[in-house]
Amino acid sequence: MLDIKVIRENPTEVEKKLQTKDPSACVKKVLELDEAIRALKLEGEALKNERNQSAKQVGELKRKGEDVSNLLKTIQGEKEKISTLDHRLAELEDQLKFELGYLPNLPDDDVKVSLDPQDNVLIEVVGEKPSFAFTPKNHLELNETLHLFDFKRGAKIGGSGWPTYRGLGARLEWALINFMIDTHVSNGFEQWMLPLVGRPEILFGSAHLPKFEDQLFKLEDDLYMIPTSEAVLNGIHYDEILDADVLPLKYTSYTPCFRREAGAAGSQERGLIRTHQFNKVEMFCITHPEESAAIYNMMVQSAEEILKALELHYRSMLLVTGDMSFASAKTIDLEVWLPGQERYYEVSSISNCTDFQARRSRIRFKKGKDKPEFVHTLNGSGLATSRLMVALLENNQQEDGSVKIPTVLQPYLNGLQALTYSP
Repeated sequence: MLDIKVIRENPTEVEKKLQTKDPSACVKKVLELDEAIRALKLEGEALKNERNQSAKQVGELKRKGEDVSNLLKTIQGEKEKISTLDHRLAELEDQLKFELGYLPNLPDDDVKVSLDPQDNVLIEVVGEKPSFAFTPKNHLELNETLHLFDFKRGAKIGGSGWPTYRGLGARLEWALINFMIDTHVSNGFEQWMLPLVGRPEILFGSAHLPKFEDQLFKLEDDLYMIPTSEAVLNGIHYDEILDADVLPLKYTSYTPCFRREAGAAGSQERGLIRTHQFNKVEMFCITHPEESAAIYNMMVQSAEEILKALELHYRSMLLVTGDMSFASAKTIDLEVWLPGQERYYEVSSISNCTDFQARRSRIRFKKGKDKPEFVHTLNGSGLATSRLMVALLENNQQEDGSVKIPTVLQPYLNGLQALTYSP
């Protein structure tokens, strides 16, 4: 959530920057509510002062033995006015919170201004695209003989977009998850196992509500299935004041993720490319504002370490303003090459959300007797396994239809060096 003081003091500049992410962003309603709230607060303070003065007069008149009945009626009227005003004030403050909840985070000044993802800035290309002496297959074609997934039975169970992994497919997915968790733990992250649901205030805090409610799966008892473990990792310290000495906090977690965004059009979106449920290892950091840039670079390096260890060709891209997530001030995507799709796909998105989530979640830090300040939060896929699985299969396929297993994953698969199918 944005600081209302920043909007109040620089409305034109703030709105202009917001519209580089979302052209429909407008601060007019926020400013109107803010002005109404401040006016009501002044009126309330005046009424309370009058009530206090009247109460003081009652005491003085009583000591003189004079009649105070009319004055008591005045005080009662003032109390009723104050109660009505307080109720209206609470309503306006809820409306302001709601309107602020729809405004995205401000992009950093060093992020390129554009609404077109084609303008994303290439930072680095690592490795080379694989070359094949045969026509490479996509992961669905490879699956016809390897039997790693069963999309038909997944659809029978949950409908389209709910994949199932089987046999070596399930084992390879589990190997990937464990390898990534081990990598992040060795880099100083603390592992968490978290609920797969969150209360509305937790999803509001992570900025998934209210704007993206139509992308979430909601349960009957006012709980939401998590779209990413970022939501609940951010919720760990919801409404807390942390000791400055514990920062930075570096967390990692594996969870399934649930989203309504599964695509349907075109062969590129079939299979594991875009689904309602997918597995992801997440990195999440809470830090002092002055350290967030350094922590951000560390998170990018930790994600890249995994791709390098898996010997995958990838590129890193600095996203333009219009391609960043709602909560992000700066985002770098890591994109792997998928031969079966003949294009790059994002497998990790690392974002610095500055104090945006912290304001929504009231996560602050304090040193000694200093005034509490908002932390900075950062998140990053470390990594999303579905597309990573596709990358492993398509980049490591061999002419006979088998798939080589990267050396770093072999210990997690009892030394298995290749995926083959034996009926």
